[in-house]
Amino acid sequence: MGVRFSEVDLATRADSNVIHLHVSGTMNHEDYEIFGPDIEQLIQKHGKIRVLLELDDFHGWTARALWDDIKFDIQHFRDIERIAMVGDKAWEKWMAIFCSPFTAAKVKYFDASEIDAAWDWVDED
Repeated sequence: MGVRFSEVDLATRADSNVIHLHVSGTMNHEDYEIFGPDIEQLIQKHGKIRVLLELDDFHGWTARALWDDIKFDIQHFRDIERIAMVGDKAWEKWMAIFCSPFTAAKVKYFDASEIDAAWDWVDED
C-alpha cells in the first residue's frame, strides 16, 4: 500500500494570531521544514498563537515527523494558547487527549461537522 504523503496548507487571517493548519495524508519531516518557519514568525509577531488544526483523511506521521512534532511542542510549550482539532475519526479525538500534556494550550476536539463551532472556540476571548 505504501505511505500516502501529506498535503499541508497553512493560512492565517490578516493581523490575527489564529493559524488554520489543514492536513491530509501522512505528515513527514519535510512538512515541518516548510510550515515550521512560518509558525515561528507568527509566534515572534504575536507572542502567543492559536491553531485550528483540520485533519482531513489524516493518516498520522512518519517516525521522523512525529519526533519533529514532539520537539516543536516542547520548544513552544507556552506559545500556543488554544488548539481546536477538527477531524472525522475516533482515533483523532483520542489524539487530542493524548497531546494535552505536551502543551500548555487548551486543546479541544471537534467533529468535522462542527467546524464553525471550532472557529468560534479558537477565536473566543
